[in-house]
Amino acid sequence: MGYDVAKEVSSMSLYTTGEIAKLAGVSVRTVQFYDRKGILPPSQLSEGGRRLYSQEDLGKLQRICLWKTMGLSLDAIKDILESPNSDKVLGLLLEQQAKALEEDIHHRQKQLQSIRALEENLKSTEKIPVNSISDMEQLMKNKRKLRKIHGVMIAWGVIMDLLQIAGLILWIVRGIWQPFVVCFAVAVVIGVLLTRYYYRNTEYLCTACSTRFRPKVKEFLFSKHTPKTRKLTCSHCGTKDFCVEVAAP
Repeated sequence: MGYDVAKEVSSMSLYTTGEIAKLAGVSVRTVQFYDRKGILPPSQLSEGGRRLYSQEDLGKLQRICLWKTMGLSLDAIKDILESPNSDKVLGLLLEQQAKALEEDIHHRQKQLQSIRALEENLKSTEKIPVNSISDMEQLMKNKRKLRKIHGVMIAWGVIMDLLQIAGLILWIVRGIWQPFVVCFAVAVVIGVLLTRYYYRNTEYLCTACSTRFRPKVKEFLFSKHTPKTRKLTCSHCGTKDFCVEVAAP
C-alpha cells in the first residue's frame, strides 16, 4: 500500500505534453517543437511511450517562454540551459539583446522622423514629385535650411515692426514726426533686402515635371502662396500649379 501511495504521489508530479502546455499557456505544438530542438526533453516516458514532464520541466518551459519574449533565440536559450554558469551567460546575452534593441529603436526613430516629415510635406501639396530615395532625403535636408531662412525673415520682420511702432509712438505722444519717417524708411529698406534675400535663397519644385526653378521676380511677388507652396508657371514644362518651396543649393 505504501508503494501505491508513493506511485500516486509520483504520478501527480508528472504532466503529459497537453497538461504542461496548458499550465505554461502555450500550444502542444510548441512543447513538441522544443522537445525536438533538445531544449525541453521529457523527464520520463510512460509504459505506453507517452512523454511525461516534471515540475522542474514546467519551470524550465516557463523560463524558455520568458526568454523568448525578450527576443533570445533558441540557440541562445539552449546555451543558457546547458551552461554551468547559466546566470552569467543569461546576463551577457540579455546585455547583447538590449544593445541590439537600442540600435533598432534608434533606426526606427529615424524612420519615423522621415515619415512624419514626408506626411507634413504631403499636407502642403497634393503631389510631391519624388523620383528616388535621394530626392526624398534632399527634401528633408532642404526643410531644415528653409526653417533657417524663415527664421531670418521672422526675426527681421519683428525688428521692422518695432521700428515703425516706436516712431509712431513718438509722433503721437510727443508730436515728433521725423523719427517715424526715418523708421519707416529704414523698415522699407529692410523689407526690400529681406525680399531679395528670400528670393535668392529659395527655389520651387514643379509637381508636374519635378524640375527645380526660380520664377521671375514679378510672378514671385504677386503669386498666390501658402507657407510651403506658391502658384507658379514652371519654366521647364509650362505647367501653372502650386509648386513646393525648397531651399536653393
